[in-house]
Amino acid sequence: MSLDLSTVITATTQWLVRAYPAADGAMNASLAEAQARQAVTVAAWLRYPTPTDAALVALAGPGGSYRLDWLVDAQPYELGGPDCAWRTWVDEVVASWAAALLTSPELASEAVAALAHCEHAAASPREFRRLTEPDVYDRRAAPLLRHPDLMACVAQLHHPQLLERLRRLHSDRTPTSAA
Repeated sequence: MSLDLSTVITATTQWLVRAYPAADGAMNASLAEAQARQAVTVAAWLRYPTPTDAALVALAGPGGSYRLDWLVDAQPYELGGPDCAWRTWVDEVVASWAAALLTSPELASEAVAALAHCEHAAASPREFRRLTEPDVYDRRAAPLLRHPDLMACVAQLHHPQLLERLRRLHSDRTPTSAA
């Protein structure tokens, strides 16, 4: 089965950068998109850790952006409109987890570390420096994506589930001592 989550990752990244636009300029737009894509990739890998999980979301679809659009007071899209197709592949949980990771480099580092033995990481190793160690240019490029207060309505949606997933991944990898 395929580990391909590219449709979910691309659509959810697109939603984040449209809902929380970059600072003016092409370079800022590229840096903001890179940060959002890294956060969404980590979140998607955490949410769908196995080939079976990835295949199921590809089969059933992730749910779309309608509730997220409502939360950020964006113009809702029409189900038959030209802007509809990519929005149906936005994953609300992945967007929420990515928002939490973007607003907390410490949480992002913990999430990246939790993926060390993930099947996705083995199949496609990646570097997530823009997510875990944003520099001054990254922060200037994406002030809205990195702002905890502005991102709170999305980040808090599924925050407890993210913490639980990270706790379980950490406990699965922690050796137990013999009694």
